[in-house]
Amino acid sequence: MSDVFECEIQARMRDINLGGHVDNVEAIRVLDEARLFFLRFGTGGADGLLRDVPPGVTDLVGSQRVDYRAELRFAPFQPFLVRMWVGHVSRSSFTVEYELRMAADHAPALIAETSIVFWDRAAEASWPISDQVRASLAGYRGEPVPLRERPRS
Repeated sequence: MSDVFECEIQARMRDINLGGHVDNVEAIRVLDEARLFFLRFGTGGADGLLRDVPPGVTDLVGSQRVDYRAELRFAPFQPFLVRMWVGHVSRSSFTVEYELRMAADHAPALIAETSIVFWDRAAEASWPISDQVRASLAGYRGEPVPLRERPRS
């Protein structure tokens, strides 16, 4: 595997539901916040992994899959630990892979994959990934997370 990006996202009281565990909607919020750090702020450059995407091109979530592996219990003052990398790059999209842990020595409580599509607002069409952006993404390439197979009917 190439580089991975790791960050901490602070747990909040509002993250817990009536059952006393982290609500699934809030788990997605944690992933979204971590992805923002990964793509826009935290990979060694002031502008993050997508620093070479031209103005007028935005990154949109195309799909998201989450597999919960363990209950996410709220622990005051204990941040969520999120590890991310790029799983796949195609013509105008890529995937971000995640592992979310409650503590560094714990197995992932959830794994997830988000498909990101680049969209050119002026052209109103998908934007083909440039060689420069492709090279940045390649620095964080790794295997996709092992999501559960969907049941067949």
